[in-house]
Amino acid sequence: MATTPSTTPRAIQAEQYLAPETLAQIAPFELRAKMIVEGLMSGMHRSPYQGQAVEFAQHRAYVPGDPLRHLDWKVFGRSDKLYLKQYHQETNLDVVVLVDGSGSMTYGSLKTKEGWGGTIAGATTGTWTKYDAATALAVAIACLCLGQGDRIGVAVYADELRTPLRRSSARDQWKTIVQTLSTQPVESRANLVKSAEQALGKVTNRALFMVISDFLDDPEAIRSALARFRHRRDDVVLLQMLDRREILFDFDAEAPFEGLEGEARIVVEPDAFRGAYLEALRRQCDAVAAAARSFGFDYLRLDSHESVGPALSRLLARRGAQARRGKRS
Repeated sequence: MATTPSTTPRAIQAEQYLAPETLAQIAPFELRAKMIVEGLMSGMHRSPYQGQAVEFAQHRAYVPGDPLRHLDWKVFGRSDKLYLKQYHQETNLDVVVLVDGSGSMTYGSLKTKEGWGGTIAGATTGTWTKYDAATALAVAIACLCLGQGDRIGVAVYADELRTPLRRSSARDQWKTIVQTLSTQPVESRANLVKSAEQALGKVTNRALFMVISDFLDDPEAIRSALARFRHRRDDVVLLQMLDRREILFDFDAEAPFEGLEGEARIVVEPDAFRGAYLEALRRQCDAVAAAARSFGFDYLRLDSHESVGPALSRLLARRGAQARRGKRS
């Protein structure tokens, strides 16, 4: 007799979402913010704010009205001229990962590997869903950030933020993140605009926001959400997670297709529909990428059937190269 998969995930460990090879692939890289970051304690990321800090940057001529506490009296003694000391402030990076927990993220065409996963979405469908892959990606990012001493917070959103957003650099934050992601129901429609506003209300300092979603939404709504981050001068990375069958549309028999966020059920002949579908998907992905880049943000599309390590490594390498070019300019 057939059995229905349990909707309650078994007891899990964070290691079930991070393969050793993934850790090895991302270990050589650092996650850096391209925009201004404000830190709460001394860390590895440099802030362009000038003030009392740990690393001397340069001198500049004194202008009446400047604070006298930064005058370099040794230079004055040698040259009889007034110069101020300026510093780079060392800060730690705040990273916030927003994971799409709306209904469309429950789709998956790959059977879950034994011993891996454990989300409610995966337990319900018996597959490695887009949400499971998004969880694996979020855990990899959390591991990277905690290794750098950065604060990391992860929240699930759908029609609104569904989970608390607590940032921490403590080592046990990794397991807390996995527990949050694995026990969250994946349902309802996505509302990135509302969720972004709620997240920004909870994160008052500038931060790096990483949004993991299939982004199968109105591109103008996505652009509107990104504008809110840009207005606050936060940095953003969009990570679009799609299932391989969504990417290839390699169905070969007539079948019913049902929307996962309340859309109608229709019967489709794949051969007749494939060309139009692939073109529509290409336009959607291009629109999401263009929206991100128009604000100076990063975008990366991922295949949920593949390991997150190589794709995340490419993103980190690209951002690292951008940071190095920025230092030289």
